[in-house]
Amino acid sequence: MAVSAKTEFDVDAPASLIMEILLDIDSLPQWSDAHKSAEVLSTHPDGTPDRVHIVAGLSGISDEQTLAYTWTENSCTWDLVEGKQLSQQHGVYRLTPDGDKTHVEFELEVDLKIKLPGLIVKRGQKAAVETAKKGLIAEAKRRSAA
Repeated sequence: MAVSAKTEFDVDAPASLIMEILLDIDSLPQWSDAHKSAEVLSTHPDGTPDRVHIVAGLSGISDEQTLAYTWTENSCTWDLVEGKQLSQQHGVYRLTPDGDKTHVEFELEVDLKIKLPGLIVKRGQKAAVETAKKGLIAEAKRRSAA
């Protein structure tokens, strides 16, 4: 059973900086507590990450995953290619520029290979979304101050 979670929030940084953070796959473990490692395996012709290998863990579930990324000027989308614990994952960040600020929509949908009670999976999804929100805001603040 796939579960999804969504959040929307504002960041005191321009969309270009938020997109720079999202494109910097190697820095993902530095600002997202859920990610233990992240490595770009291949890039699109324009140099943006295409296939990415990550090791992630949250709420007692850890996984190694290969993800396929697609990019637009104001969005970052990924889908699971292969995972040990997940049978499906779809995530997206949508950025709406607002002067020196950015409105961010973040959605994450996953389906586990192993069956756990829906409440546990949903709680894990909510934690993942909140972790991403807090981490992205903190990293934008850190990079803005640098």
